[in-house]
Amino acid sequence: MMKKHWTILLFLFGWLSSTDAQDFHFSQFYAAPLQLNPAFAGSTELSRIGANYRKQWPGLGYDFNSYSAYIDHYFRGYNSGAGLSINSFEETHMKLKFTDISLQYAYNLKLSESNNRYGRNIDLKFGGQASYVMRNAALDHLVFGDQINLFDRSISPVTLDALPLQEPVNYFDVSFGTLLVTDDFWLGGSAHHVTRPQITFFEDNADSRLPVRWSVHGGYMFDLYGWNTRSNLPENYLTVSANYKQQGPFKQIDLNSQWQYTQFILGLGYRGISSFSDLPYQATLVGLLGVALDSGVTIGYSYDTILSQFGSSTQGAHEISVRYSWFTGDPRRKNNRDTILKCVFH
Repeated sequence: MMKKHWTILLFLFGWLSSTDAQDFHFSQFYAAPLQLNPAFAGSTELSRIGANYRKQWPGLGYDFNSYSAYIDHYFRGYNSGAGLSINSFEETHMKLKFTDISLQYAYNLKLSESNNRYGRNIDLKFGGQASYVMRNAALDHLVFGDQINLFDRSISPVTLDALPLQEPVNYFDVSFGTLLVTDDFWLGGSAHHVTRPQITFFEDNADSRLPVRWSVHGGYMFDLYGWNTRSNLPENYLTVSANYKQQGPFKQIDLNSQWQYTQFILGLGYRGISSFSDLPYQATLVGLLGVALDSGVTIGYSYDTILSQFGSSTQGAHEISVRYSWFTGDPRRKNNRDTILKCVFH
């Protein structure tokens, strides 16, 4: 048991050292739209507020917590959407924490428009994001490789590695995205951290920049012939979505399927992380339960199961998303919902 514990710790130390410059992620990526792509600001043509929370690997005794909160609104007279988001990640062992405050703007170019249920609307959205990021850590108690003695299972208090500074690192960041939307299909791409900000805690390391995060994502909604005449939205449908992202050597694919019948949502997802830095391919299965209320509130809970020998020891990851959407503007247009992105983002 002790040997297995040390093996898991070494594996995670290797994983963390390889991904310390990577962004955190949500398994319910579709429920954190502004974190996925700034072009999603105002994409539902409703006002929307939401929050996400992720607790990863609780079985290890250390917390890996991710938080996100956002609000966005669509300005019909200007064909524009605007958003505000706050994201935070903290890890209790290294006391590593970063928080960003971001503003998003997206312009909606209407390529095709129809005012009836059987017509087709096509919108092309361009989005940008400006962020201020704060990173800090308490790194004086880190354990380095030369301190671990696997033979007698001890840790030496002395290391030859240079200790990083304890001063916080703050910087500005810029991201861009684009999104093509129809009544039942969406396809987008985004580039985060295009300015490649300096993120190092080491004073003598002048070239430790955050890699650009490239992402391509899309989804399609299959109407299963159940239509709510009151809301003019389908109430029995299947949605499939995918997100591929790359950041430095880190490559990840997320596949997701959701079935919604009236107010109830069931989902199944898969995440694959390619091998890098001598670490093996990692696969995760994601299960989802959710409810979409007539009031505009949608709640989702998902659980990640790692498909490897370490899965049971880490106890996976828990994730909760809550969002509320409501109509603002001319009440005579309240039931005219055929231009709204009807996939899982509403």
